[in-house]
Amino acid sequence: MRSSVVFPYALRQFVDSSQWTFAKTMPEWPHEYIVRDRVDEGLFARLVCHIRENGYEGRFYQKSTVFYDEGGMVYWTMGASLEETIIINRCRKEDSYEYRLLKGTLPTSKGIEVE
Repeated sequence: MRSSVVFPYALRQFVDSSQWTFAKTMPEWPHEYIVRDRVDEGLFARLVCHIRENGYEGRFYQKSTVFYDEGGMVYWTMGASLEETIIINRCRKEDSYEYRLLKGTLPTSKGIEVE
């Protein structure tokens, strides 16, 4: 686990109690997400800041973004400004691009949209 700063209690409670939605449109990349306007606005913004301030730069194919690891999960946003960020994503560590690249288990599907 790369992230050394754990979620503060309020963010841990927020992450654990939020209704995460499975991303059905990308079954080859199992992950789930929360949407800003469906959760507590202040805690959403705090979680985005925590990910970006305590995470690490990584890649998803050619796209560079900041990832944050905790509790066997990897969290990330799509890199828009805080005000424009509407989604926070997460996946199990073993479903992350970095892990799958290392293990040689990347999907063969070319239908992946990378911005």
